[in-house]
Amino acid sequence: MAIDSLIQRKVMGRFATGVTVVTTGGSMGMHGLTANAVTSLSLDPPLLLVAVDKRSQTLEFLKANRCFAVNILRHDQEEVSQRFARPGPKDFLGLDLTTDATEAPIIAGCLAYADCRLYDVLPGGDHEIFVGEVVGGAVYDGGDPLLYFAGGYRRLAD
Repeated sequence: MAIDSLIQRKVMGRFATGVTVVTTGGSMGMHGLTANAVTSLSLDPPLLLVAVDKRSQTLEFLKANRCFAVNILRHDQEEVSQRFARPGPKDFLGLDLTTDATEAPIIAGCLAYADCRLYDVLPGGDHEIFVGEVVGGAVYDGGDPLLYFAGGYRRLAD
């Protein structure tokens, strides 16, 4: 018998994660979502994965554009995370954006980013798992990560 989904949610909520905004751009236009189900998958070839809820509007943008960037947020970018966590159209206004190897928007001021070409899409229950081949990226100095734990945003403490 499977665990109750509310208990699973509480259990996994005790696993502190970084916060990212996954963005895509291309022929279908720009879109994005806040995600913490992001994992490095392989170094050779360089792959990472992002789990995306099947109800997310970003899903079809990712499939059509065939690229995405994982923007790892800094502790002072909580507003950016909240903006992309809300359902509905995504507002990129006021954000300083750039691109790297693909057309996926890179959010200025993030801690780091990985720019990916879509490698595969796999089933994952009520999510789809987007595997990306990392074709660009950078790490920036300055700042601590934005974290998520037990249903709320957190910051590192010394």
